[in-house]
Formats: sequence, structure tokens, C-alpha cells
Amino acid sequence: MNGLNIRKDPCALDFLSLGALVHRLDPGVIPFRKARSFDIHVSGGEYNVAANLSDCFGMRTAVATAMVNYGIGELVQARVREVGVTPFYKWFQHDGVRGPNLATVYSARGAAVRAPVVFYNRANEAGALLRPGDFDWGKIFATGVRWFHSGGIFAALSETTAELIVEGMQAAKAAGAVNSFDLNYRAKLWASVGGLGRAQQVLRRIVNSVDVLIGNEEDMQKGLGVRGPEVTKKAESKLDPDDFFGMIEHTVKEFPNVKMVATTLREVHSTNRHDWAAVLWLDGHRYVSPTCQLDVIDRIGGGDGFASGCVYGLLTGRAPDESLRLGWAHGALLTTYHGDVTMARLDEVETFARGGSARVQR
Repeated sequence: MNGLNIRKDPCALDFLSLGALVHRLDPGVIPFRKARSFDIHVSGGEYNVAANLSDCFGMRTAVATAMVNYGIGELVQARVREVGVTPFYKWFQHDGVRGPNLATVYSARGAAVRAPVVFYNRANEAGALLRPGDFDWGKIFATGVRWFHSGGIFAALSETTAELIVEGMQAAKAAGAVNSFDLNYRAKLWASVGGLGRAQQVLRRIVNSVDVLIGNEEDMQKGLGVRGPEVTKKAESKLDPDDFFGMIEHTVKEFPNVKMVATTLREVHSTNRHDWAAVLWLDGHRYVSPTCQLDVIDRIGGGDGFASGCVYGLLTGRAPDESLRLGWAHGALLTTYHGDVTMARLDEVETFARGGSARVQR
């Protein structure tokens, strides 16, 4: 189809992700300091894509991750089974007091002029203990895997997780799978393991093995150290597609192995009102989605929703512009649900991607 060389022969798995599973505590629009109850969402930047591809798009997906033998682990396992993702677990035993643990993410949604707030408890996290040799890649890839995915959140957890990503990507490449990586630069995570310099050292090494890169301008500037227009965190503003494509040109010159780059574009008017678009660069060709206005319920996971829709399009042989619209549509729909992973049906995604409206369906 293009330079990605997606496998067409029979494979046991369409998609395999490598990353840490977490549970997210969500008090809704109530700040945590005033909360009395919360929802529990099972999540993970890398896992979310596999979950979406399975639950909405009907693809055969799997996750390689850490699992802990305690009550929270049982809760997480049940959610993984529920969405149809095949697990490859490296097991850890909880000592009854200190762990190892499955990480907790706290995220109050905010509302209107009050911004969402996210913070973490990743102390003694089982996912950070994963290291090269923990998974039998030869056995996993022997039955066929079309696409392998990981991300910058998992890479930031420890020195060994970054090495495990490199090991997995080398095995994936040898087996003929496409390698994708979501930069997902998170300053809070990298600050605890060496900061910006460490992030760039680690992420640049990983991206040397990547075919598909997902990330916005800030991800590429701060995560990879690629020069481009200055991006600040003072306010989220819509990024001009031309600026983004200019950044890609700089990126692929430094990483000529990268064949595709994609990201969402978002202008935040308030916590619950966003303008939403997406762009795709594939083998030198540029594609831009429509722009729509979102009334956001929960923005967490929208980028993973975009990635999964776009990957689905490419895996099923859709044209790049159609794949981009599927990702754009699915990411938009995902922001209308509580939680990090999809509740959409494929026909809803297809309809919205073609320009469907929110009129009552009778």
C-alpha cells in the first residue's frame, strides 16, 4: 500500500502493544480535595489503543504488560478481558503492604473555566520493573503480528522499560511488523528520572527503530529535541497544520526511518468546548482532516482514540485520507464518554467520518 509494508498474510494478531496498565480514579467534575466518591477506569497510554481496536473496530489485539497478584490486579484483568484484548502478563507478587503495585492516576475533569488536573502515584510500580527478557518475543511473534506499538509514558518509567521497548521493536521488525510509537511527552514523569536531557536521549534512541510516529509539536521539540516553532504550555492553542508539517520535515531528516507522522490539533476554548482536527504525513504526502467543535465530557484518551482509528484504517487497506478521518472521528467520539477507552460502535465512527451529524437516530 505504501512504505509501511503492512503484512497481508494471515496473522494471529493485528496489533500488539507494550506498556503499563494503570487504574484511574475519577471524581468527575468535583476536585479531589472535596471528593466523596469516584469512578475507576482501567487505562494505559499504550494499552488504550489495543483496547479501542478490539472493542470498537473488531481487531485481534494484545498487550504485553506487568500484572500484580492482588485485588486491584483482579479488577484490571477483568476489564482487559471485557474489551477482548489478549494479555501477555509478567506476574509480580504483592507483599501485602508496599507492593509492587499497579499505578494509580488521579484525574479531576474540571469544568468550563476550571482546567482538568492529573497527578500520579507510581511508587513501586510493577510496570517500571519490566526489563528485557521478560517476554518471549520469539514465541509471541511466531504466530504473526501485523503492528507493534509502545509509547513515551512507558519509556519514562525506568531505564529498563526503555530497553524493553527497544528489544520489542527489534523483534517486531525482524518479524515483519510495523513499529509505531506515541511520544506522549510528560514533563512530570521525566522530571523524576533525569528530566529533559534524559527524555531526549531515551526517546531519540527508540525512534531510530520506528516506522510510525505519533506526537504533536511539543512532543517533537521537547521529547526529541527537534528544532521548530516555539510551543509553550501557557495556553493550549490550535496549531497551524503548516507549522506541524514543517516540524515533520525537520523530524524525518533526523530520523529517515520514519515513514508516517500523525497528531491531533486542538484549540481549547474552555474545558468542555474544543475545536478538533488532525493531520497525517505519510511518505511525503500531507493530509488534513475537517475541523469540528467538541462538547467534551472527558478528554482523557482522545489522542489514543485518534491513533486507534487511524491504525484501523491503515490495517484494513483504507486510503491515507480516509484513515485520518476515521482516527479524527473516533477520537472526537471518545471525548463524549466517561473513561479512557472507547464506547463507540464502528458504524458510528464510519458515519461521523463521512460527515454525519448528531441528529436523533430513529
